[in-house]
Amino acid sequence: MHKNSTSNTSEIYKTARVFTQKSWYELKADASNSFMIVRLHFSPFFSDGSKFDVSVSGFTLLSNFSVEEKESIVIRELIIRIRSHGRFTIEFTPSSGSSSAFVNAIEAFTAPSGPFMQVAPSPHISPAGYIGEMDNISSSYAFSPIYRVNIGVRSIDRDTLRRKWTPDDPFIFKSDPAKNVTLSGTFNHNEFWATKYDAPADVYKTAKELTTNSSVNNITWNFGVKKNAMYLVRAHFCDIISPGQDPPIGSFNFFIYGQYNKEINPGEKVKAPQIPFYYDFVVDSVESGFVNVSIGAIPASKQPVLLNGLEIMELLKNLGIVGIPKISGVDDIQNNGKKVVGCAVGVVVLVLLIGFFIWLKYQKRKPVVETKRDTNTVPSDDWSSCMTKNTELIIDHPPQILNLNLKFQFADILQATNSFDESLVIGKGGFGKVYKGALIDGKTVAVKRCEKGQGQGRPEFVKEIMVLTKIRHQHLVTLIGYCDEKSEMILVYEYMEKGTLQDHLCNTDKDIEKLSWSQRLEICIGATRGLHYLHTGLEPGIIHGDVKSTNILLNENYTAKVGDFGISRWDNDEESEMDIKGSFGYLDPEYVSCLKLTQKSDVYSFGVVLLEVLCARPALDNTLPFKEANLADWAMNHIKDGMVEKIVDPYLVDKINPNSLTKYWETVDKCLKNTGDERPSIYDVLWDLEYALKFQQMVVDKKAYEDSTMKTSLLLSKSMINRLPSKYNNDDSQVKENSVSSYPSESQVFSQLKIGEAPQ
Repeated sequence: MHKNSTSNTSEIYKTARVFTQKSWYELKADASNSFMIVRLHFSPFFSDGSKFDVSVSGFTLLSNFSVEEKESIVIRELIIRIRSHGRFTIEFTPSSGSSSAFVNAIEAFTAPSGPFMQVAPSPHISPAGYIGEMDNISSSYAFSPIYRVNIGVRSIDRDTLRRKWTPDDPFIFKSDPAKNVTLSGTFNHNEFWATKYDAPADVYKTAKELTTNSSVNNITWNFGVKKNAMYLVRAHFCDIISPGQDPPIGSFNFFIYGQYNKEINPGEKVKAPQIPFYYDFVVDSVESGFVNVSIGAIPASKQPVLLNGLEIMELLKNLGIVGIPKISGVDDIQNNGKKVVGCAVGVVVLVLLIGFFIWLKYQKRKPVVETKRDTNTVPSDDWSSCMTKNTELIIDHPPQILNLNLKFQFADILQATNSFDESLVIGKGGFGKVYKGALIDGKTVAVKRCEKGQGQGRPEFVKEIMVLTKIRHQHLVTLIGYCDEKSEMILVYEYMEKGTLQDHLCNTDKDIEKLSWSQRLEICIGATRGLHYLHTGLEPGIIHGDVKSTNILLNENYTAKVGDFGISRWDNDEESEMDIKGSFGYLDPEYVSCLKLTQKSDVYSFGVVLLEVLCARPALDNTLPFKEANLADWAMNHIKDGMVEKIVDPYLVDKINPNSLTKYWETVDKCLKNTGDERPSIYDVLWDLEYALKFQQMVVDKKAYEDSTMKTSLLLSKSMINRLPSKYNNDDSQVKENSVSSYPSESQVFSQLKIGEAPQ
């Protein structure tokens, strides 16, 4: 359909494609596992009152949508992650009772992954306050931008990703305490905390500041949104007010709904003024129909209170697979096709039946034991023997409510391990020996068999099953099944090809590959993510209780997974037993003295693991002199004396970026504080380790540090800040700087849909 030409109408709004039935376009992405920005353009010149739905690869972008005459142009956008097949579809469906759907133009291009790769956990907030943490958002949701707001004096018509940013004045609640500020001169992204793909320079060059002489101590913005929806709120900050290189002392508050408060400290975050950064929050609208944010002052703080930009994106859940539309004019072909398909299906069914009877006959003769799993999901023998305070995990979750079909027969285990062949032993711990096994379907597994007389027994066996059936995370070892038969207690796990972290740190076997510093950091980050999920992924959280390098396992890709949950407990358990459980060398001193196990006990133990990673020696080595036997005591004494270089694994000498090392041992020092209140959360540890990895991945001018490769007193210089990498530069799907520096022109990214080119 064509529109009469007018001089002020863009060419893309002079034509439209009209759909009278469900139709779609299939487009190919440049690469799999990449992000695509899809924009749909609608002009009101064609509007017959019809309503329609639009979805992109199963994500509903518009529902019962129509364009009113009073609207000049409507643009709707979706950021979607393209999976392995590398294709995506845009589907138009007239609503029930409506005659048609339409679109004027489709704009689609590859986006850099940085702004949209939501891997790190983000706070989850409702009008009632903080709910928990959400991570890997981009793996489950698509992003539909609702607001892009430049907090300041003007709109931004176009940035690097062709986004439009509107002024904030229509959304501000009271303008009296707010003052517009603008940075004069040029502004350069430092490419570390925020890049030009996160937000353009013009967003960070303007802000609204809370005036100091106002009687109101905060500035609030209100945004109307859909009820009972979930949004990603991204707040952009850049201190463009403070002069000089040294950041002011202090911080200010950023509020959501007035119930959740995030303390913003630019000096601690980015170490200097005029460096942009942002924070992400997942926000539920519930029945409120709005989202509001505020900035507020903190008494005695010298830090200017300001906000530079705000984005609100609806998180859309995939609702299913896109259907195949019916094409008019081919009914006869379809009917004939149905007959052919019916005959083909009949033949296939006949062949399958014959094959099934042959298989049954063969199975009767087959001597091999068949793998079977009972519907019992947890051990049933002698439950009364383990109903103690130590196993409240089980009391709260009785076995009969689960139906996970995890139980193996003992005959299956014998076959998988060749009757527990000693040559298949791959490890041994407090529970017993671990064997490499193979199930009948060919799957390689790790089989852990309880040995009588060992320190751990039935309570730990049952607890591990209960914990592992409640959790599922890419950085936690997966339980495949268990056997509870003939006095045997056996656990079957996924097989981790590269063994334990300790194997790669302390083993002198030349066949075991040495780990680089970057590899070690990535392994520590993975383990931290697993622990963070344990602490916050359920309500209440789970305390691991036995974090150590032998309980951090590595798969074939060196992905770290935390295992061994035999002494784990819920975070709200009340301590009543006098026995201290855990591994010497890793035990939290506060737990030992007060018999109180907390999440911060896991943080302490992980701090010892971090020392193992740095020093490549076990947590406890009784072959060494008494003063050197305990790794934590020995290493921390050297760190306090400024001699970190003397404890570093010789393999890593001259291979660690000094700033990465500084950040790392600062993290270790915080983890190993004497009391839990002084230690960081495991999420803070994750953040610091990712920070250390960014430093290590930087290309640093060797000459600038040739005399201080291992000097931990070196601070981050301004010249280095300007060369810091993208916030997500460790992501495989990152679009590199030189490949995204110039985006396609309008003629390249727009597809005008003309009446003679409907999809067939």
